Amino acid sequence: MLAEMRINGLGVIEEATLELDPGFTVVTGETGAGKTMVVTGLHLLGGGRAEASRVRTGAEKAVVEGRFQAPAGSPAAKVAEEVGGEADEDGSLIAIRTVGADGRSRAHVGGRSVPVGVLSELAEQLIAVHGQNDQLRLMRPTEQRGVLDRFAGDDVAEPLRQYQRIREEWLRVATELRERTERSRELAREADLLRHGLTEIDAVDPKPGEEQELHDEARRLADADQLREAATGAQFAVSGSLEGDPDNPGALGLISEAARRLAVSEDPKLREMEPRLVEAATLLADVGAEISGYLDHLEADPGRLEQVLQRQAELKALTRKYAADVDGVIAWAADARSRLDGLDTSEDALAGLAKRRDELAVELAALATQVTAARTEAALELGKAVTEELDGLAMPHASVELGVRPRHAESGDPQALPVGRSILHAGSSGVDEVELRLISHPGAPALPVHKGASGGELSRVMLALEVVLSHSDPVPTLVFDEVDAGVGGRAAVEVGRRLARLARSHQVIVVTHLPQVAAFADRHLVVDKSADGRFTRSAVRKLDETQRVVELARMLAGMDSTDTGRAHAEELLAAAKADKTAAPVVRRRKKKG
Repeated sequence: MLAEMRINGLGVIEEATLELDPGFTVVTGETGAGKTMVVTGLHLLGGGRAEASRVRTGAEKAVVEGRFQAPAGSPAAKVAEEVGGEADEDGSLIAIRTVGADGRSRAHVGGRSVPVGVLSELAEQLIAVHGQNDQLRLMRPTEQRGVLDRFAGDDVAEPLRQYQRIREEWLRVATELRERTERSRELAREADLLRHGLTEIDAVDPKPGEEQELHDEARRLADADQLREAATGAQFAVSGSLEGDPDNPGALGLISEAARRLAVSEDPKLREMEPRLVEAATLLADVGAEISGYLDHLEADPGRLEQVLQRQAELKALTRKYAADVDGVIAWAADARSRLDGLDTSEDALAGLAKRRDELAVELAALATQVTAARTEAALELGKAVTEELDGLAMPHASVELGVRPRHAESGDPQALPVGRSILHAGSSGVDEVELRLISHPGAPALPVHKGASGGELSRVMLALEVVLSHSDPVPTLVFDEVDAGVGGRAAVEVGRRLARLARSHQVIVVTHLPQVAAFADRHLVVDKSADGRFTRSAVRKLDETQRVVELARMLAGMDSTDTGRAHAEELLAAAKADKTAAPVVRRRKKKG
């Protein structure tokens, strides 16, 4: 939950600290005092768009700091840990958003500078802000389907996940089949070129590293006479004359003679050198033997040279056409074989793709039907639950229903899916359209909520939905920004009562202008505005019981200076306190099984 929020330089608020109750906190104030800046601050903490126009005139920047209670191991704590953020000693997590007068924005979580997107991830786990814009979104069919799926929980979520997985493969196979069919001639030409290249390469059958081996062998064959002369001279220098001429003993004979002389010397120091000469003689003998072996196998073979040169020419022909070297040619061939596997435009290949597409379509249709059935069942439960809430929100004769109907595919729709006897559009969220309808009184037609509800009724419908959904909502803090607009009288009392009940399972923060709603709060904050002729400043203060009476009296048509107004305010507070002692009404959707 959000324990505290500090605001500096945001709009008309120069500096303010909001200490929030774990239950129901209400924020009030005169029109233009800056109540909306509280919600703006919450939006900024949630990673919302930063605007330089929100920075207070004359200030360099606006800063919003929130202190959240995020226990170790909670989803919010894990988001912070992933970016290196750390909780304070008391276990609270500090999030900060700074907006400069130049429009630049910075974010910090747990003492670490982070991208603004991290604040959005954190807010998804901690706080949900509902305002009049949410009422507008509620009019969209996609939002209404999202509300229903949220209520249905895993009953819809699990088959929908399977549906989305199968749909992805179905679309891929269908797209591949369509492209292969449409491009069959072009792909056939490409396949022919690949096969021709592979035929040429396979005929030559190049081996890795073969170029260098052939190059070395060609050099030896072409220069056999020069190599024999060099090797013979080296052998003579090492081993001496082959006829054993004592005048030409070679290096080996000279070293052996030196070792013999040292071995018979009477001086120990000379005898110590003899093993090293013996070692050198052994090494020279090995070299001489290798040179002799080299000469034995060195032959001028014109036939073999011709074969090597021919092989080099064959490899050269491949490297001119397919790659810079033989290894590149081999890689090209491997890639060509892989591409050929994907370019199979034969009738068998196309028939195989068509069969796979149709198999996936059958599986997808079954999952879509399962999703529809789960939504239909959940729609009945949700409609009934919201209708019961509306009864307590001074709309006793109104009822809500959610229609789940198929979305038929249009002509040429690439995502058309046979489901039963219908051809439906297989969207990412299924084949259903969901419509929230309001029946204002018995006998009245069921109209889409955006057509059948006034502004005040729409506020109450949204609040009723929020109360019904709250017990399955993992977000601990709910913020309502004047969602009670257009509501008054008894309906306003019922709105306050529902928000107080909602605060039994969530932290609830409400910005309101209705005293009937404010009376139900556990903590009352007021935004005060003052002006010195040059600047307008607003501050936020917590009200005690006496101050609450004065503020509620002011909200009751400006009656804060009259005994009657204060008496009315005291009566309103007493009634709210009495109501809040009633046992909580908890509505939870029963899970299947």
